[in-house]
Amino acid sequence: MLDFIIIGGGTAGLSSAVYACRANKSVLVIERLAFGGQIVNSPLVENYPGIPAISGSQFASDMFDQAEKAGARFAFETVTKILPDNGFTTVVTEDGKYEGRAVIIAAGCEHRHLGVEREEELTGSGVSYCALCDGAFFKDKPIAVVGGGNAAFTDALYLTGVASKVYLVHRRKEFRAEQTLVERAKGKSNIEFVLDAKVKALEGGDELTGVVLDIAGKEKRLAVDGLFVAIGHAPDNEMFAPVKLTAGGYIAADENCRTNMKGIYAVGDCREKTVRQLTTAAADGAIAVSSALADMF
Repeated sequence: MLDFIIIGGGTAGLSSAVYACRANKSVLVIERLAFGGQIVNSPLVENYPGIPAISGSQFASDMFDQAEKAGARFAFETVTKILPDNGFTTVVTEDGKYEGRAVIIAAGCEHRHLGVEREEELTGSGVSYCALCDGAFFKDKPIAVVGGGNAAFTDALYLTGVASKVYLVHRRKEFRAEQTLVERAKGKSNIEFVLDAKVKALEGGDELTGVVLDIAGKEKRLAVDGLFVAIGHAPDNEMFAPVKLTAGGYIAADENCRTNMKGIYAVGDCREKTVRQLTTAAADGAIAVSSALADMF
């Protein structure tokens, strides 16, 4: 029987591991792909307090090393389901089963992708899914934001203070964003709306130099150095039933990261929240462990 089982090895999961180990508890972190999470793909992190600049891969490596030195164990396995039972939870993977007094779900979520050729290849080389993370790299350069919801408008408004030109590309004529955001965007001189448009292709060699749009069957090219994709996130939390999910598929957890199931907590991007950043992910990890210790030990 383990004290803590942490599902997911990104910032939130590794933060949880460090805090749980510092409480002298046994900890297993289960990760299906690679430790570090999405930040591994970021070429430079400059918005984490106390660390002026670091690559995403180095940040992830340092987090892993810290958790390992603190005493955490690790397993590369895919979780298929969890089975809560009288205050304890069995975590079932494709390779076996583990029992834990507290389970912290830190499964993250994926940014929805455009699904165009070379998108993955150019991620980190012009294509980004986080304006706050990468916007500073495009100072005084033309960029495009794809999307029509609140996230896209928030990104576009933020980027108007960085980029020379912001194209807001949306596949429809109507926006899903709040009207106040739309009106603010319309008041910005360096935002241009490109509607009824879909990204058809990405141009450039090692770095993005432009995007090709399909507008009512006609091609239009935008010469941009950056493309920010803001078309939503895609959580994958179905295997965590009977933990309650929101309509959008995120795990419903309170401000102390408690779910509706005793002994099960949710941290980071997989849970319903408004801000998804390294700092909030790390904070979730600390909060969840604190809650678990108060609840169970």
